[in-house]
Amino acid sequence: MTKINLLVANWPKGTIKTVEELEKLGYSPQLLKIYSNSRWIELVARGMYKLYNDEVTWQGMLYGLQNKTNTSLHAGGKTALSLMGYSHYLSVQNLKVYFFSDRTENFNIWLKKFEQVKLKRNVVFDYSKDETLTMFDTGNFKIKISSAELAAMEMVYLIPNEQSFDEANKIMEGLTTLRPLIVQTLLESVHSVKVKRIFLFLAERNKHDWFQQLDLSRIDLGSGKRFIVKNGLLDNKYLITYPISLE
Repeated sequence: MTKINLLVANWPKGTIKTVEELEKLGYSPQLLKIYSNSRWIELVARGMYKLYNDEVTWQGMLYGLQNKTNTSLHAGGKTALSLMGYSHYLSVQNLKVYFFSDRTENFNIWLKKFEQVKLKRNVVFDYSKDETLTMFDTGNFKIKISSAELAAMEMVYLIPNEQSFDEANKIMEGLTTLRPLIVQTLLESVHSVKVKRIFLFLAERNKHDWFQQLDLSRIDLGSGKRFIVKNGLLDNKYLITYPISLE
């Protein structure tokens, strides 16, 4: 098998490969230019290729960027929950898709090709722990996404500007099988009082069994009130405001 045939045969349809990854596989920039001129592959953006005439999905973009290097970039929040079957509220074709990463990386230059993808770089979550992420099989390739526990907290992180309180509550209703040990570990390490308080408020409100197994004394909930929702009601336990519609 020729070198180009080997490359094409091992290139999942609908995905991108970065020049960095291709060079590691033994394909020089000069060789890639030859392949591009011969219409085997084509440039998607600077430093990024796809198979010629192929249609790249956001999953395929994520797959390629995750293969680029050891990265924290992943699909998270409501996007990950939807992929795992926890939410029917997200249509990946029409609505926003959320990628999360730490602040050491910025993939926005490549993600401009996908208007529905929103990258949330933050220091709120620790993405170095393996148990907080999982692999999702698209049927053609696998991508790294948040675990259900982390995804739920990333969803809460977007309240109120990009995520409604009411919808988060509806989604939380279905999260009956979260792992209390993972939830506990995450809540102890999350660098956001707002995220911790809203998450616990929603978990307790929905009377999940796993909530009863949490040790709240080990979770730093800070002090003072947090006005999350304008003109909302104040919860006296977690000192956050929530929509009147949840009353």
